[in-house]
Formats: sequence, structure tokens, C-alpha cells
Amino acid sequence: MTLTHPAYGQLRQVTPTAAVLLADNPGQMTLDGTNTWILRGAGSSDFVVVDPGPEDHAHSEDIARVTGGNVALTLITHRHHDHTGGIDRLVELTGSPVRATDPAFLRGSSEPLADGEVIEAAGLSIDVLATPGHTGDSVSFVLEDAVLTGDTILGSGTTVLDSTDGTLADYLASLDRLVATGAGRALLPAHGPDHPDLEPITRYYIGHRHERLEQVRAALRELGPDADTMEVVRKVYADVDERLWLAASSSVRAQLEYLRTNG
Repeated sequence: MTLTHPAYGQLRQVTPTAAVLLADNPGQMTLDGTNTWILRGAGSSDFVVVDPGPEDHAHSEDIARVTGGNVALTLITHRHHDHTGGIDRLVELTGSPVRATDPAFLRGSSEPLADGEVIEAAGLSIDVLATPGHTGDSVSFVLEDAVLTGDTILGSGTTVLDSTDGTLADYLASLDRLVATGAGRALLPAHGPDHPDLEPITRYYIGHRHERLEQVRAALRELGPDADTMEVVRKVYADVDERLWLAASSSVRAQLEYLRTNG
């Protein structure tokens, strides 16, 4: 039987080189849970793990089980705990080195990920693409036939911008980079289902962001230019479940900053 998303605790092959193991941590911000991607090139006995997921020993042990402990490298798309919480347990189980943009998550390595770097591991060439916006440290990983986008592009819904260091200007630039790089390649997100072509999803994201910007502009025309974040949220997200307003406020804060800087 062919597995479909979501398939908790079961390794689901998506492309010839990429399989996914879904963590059992569903929620408003994580959708069905965190997708841990398990990568391996043809003929390789080693694996690359992307995003070991939350601090969940069962999930870490599942990663070790499906890889036989042969993890040549673990890569991190960004700092959020639902992606990084499982780092240390996975290192205990497999001895894998860990690389990330943020030095706080390096294990067995002193080199943060760099934009444009090409990583050779587990029979694969993996291009590192800086895609800040969701967070300042967000990166995507480009394979020959797929792009792993972390939380920059999700498999369903849209992405919240972390207002502590995510900016809308960065995010829009990152979406443009992904269209240019990923057209024709599969979309392998950190949450939600995968898609056979990254380009239409990314173009939808770009259109959605510009639509939201226009809605915020309209709200400011009505509420006044000094309206605060939650006033704008209540206006723009009036038809959205109020339980999501706190998350929406982070993106609105980034949109207000963008408009007040760029007009």
C-alpha cells in the first residue's frame, strides 16, 4: 500500500532521494506535525536528515531506526523548537554532526551554513539557499529534483513571519529566489503535504502576500496611520478564528513595518 500524508512514524518515500518521517506533534502552528526529511543518493549507505523535529524521544528513535543510525549529517532549516528540539537526542543515538545557520545548533561542526554552499553527503549534492523572512536564519535546501523549504513555504496554508527577526522585505525576496531556483522541482515543506512542483505554490504565496498588504493598507486608511497591530488584525482577520489572531499579529507587525518603511 502506498502511504499518503499524514503517516505518523512511517517512512514515506516522496522522490527517488527524499523520504519523510512525520512527527506526531500536530497543532495550529505545526499543521499535521513536523516533517523530518530523510535523504539518500543512489548507492549510498548513509543518510542526511533535515530537521530532526521536536523534543520527542519516540520520533528521534524512529529516525535512528529508519536510517539504521547511519546519519552522515543533520541539517536545520531554522531555529524554531519544533525543528530543533530533537537535535541532541538524535546526536546521542547516531553521532551525527549537525549544521545550521545559527551557531547555537551546531554539533560536531564549527561551520554555520552559508548561502550558496554546496554540501556533498550521502551520495547527494545539496545547495544551500538563504531564504530569510519566516525567521532571519531560515534556509532552504535544493536537490536535483526537489527543494526543502522548511517553514518558508508550507504544504498547506501560509507562513507566519516571526516578528523578532523575520521581515516581509526579506520574505518577498526569498519567494522570488525560490521561484527562480525551484521551478519544476518538487516542494518538500517542513509542515503539510509535499507538492510535485514548487512554482505554482510559491506564486500563490507571492500573490497572497501582496493581497494581504493591500488589506493592511486599506485598514490603515480607515483606522488611521498610527493604528496598532491588534487593531489591524481585528480588521483584516475579522473572518478568521480568533484563536489564530495571536499568530496573525506577528505577520501583521511585519507588514506594518514593511509599509511604514517602503510605503
